Amino acid sequence: MLSEDLIALAMERMRPYACEGFVRGRGPRGADLMFVGEAPGKTELEVGKPFTGQAGKVFSGYLDRLGVTREEVFITSAVRSRPYKIIEKVVDGKKVIKNYNRTPNKKEILAHAPILDEEIRQVQPKILIPMGKTAVWRLTGWNTSMQEITGRLFETSIMELESLDQKTYRPTKEKYSVFPIYHPAAILYARRLEAKAYQDIDQLKQLKDSI
Repeated sequence: MLSEDLIALAMERMRPYACEGFVRGRGPRGADLMFVGEAPGKTELEVGKPFTGQAGKVFSGYLDRLGVTREEVFITSAVRSRPYKIIEKVVDGKKVIKNYNRTPNKKEILAHAPILDEEIRQVQPKILIPMGKTAVWRLTGWNTSMQEITGRLFETSIMELESLDQKTYRPTKEKYSVFPIYHPAAILYARRLEAKAYQDIDQLKQLKDSI
């Protein structure tokens, strides 16, 4: 689906940042639902598929509740390389260096912007589903708390890169159906969100079934 030139451009722009690898989005053109996450983690990088780590188990639960398979939806993310940070710790008197996942910054999101733009143009999903604050910001430009917007359908323009050689976004002329939900990892860190997350998925299922 993506041209190798577009991937090479993103990788070149990512060189100044602490990121590694590349994980392609997965799914068919014409998928009704497009899920947009944040960035791949270590497991996703090793397997080469989005949402295959611990958060992937929660995500699979989302899909089961929706009554769809991974092959029926498009799964992607704002950033395709794994952002990481190196942390030194002392364990049993010995210095240990570990490589941890981290949230991508806006420059890293910008470097991958043409890829997400192209996927949306090719797939033309009926509903865009940003999972978590990073994906919401990338698609809409909104800086708002997730609890204010999850489980609500918005008919709105989304943000796209002005052109491949520009570093600013612009709103699309077209309106998209955007349905924000909690990122699956959020449930792992805050189990209190689980009931609301699945309530939102039930609402999404009603929307999907009405398409």
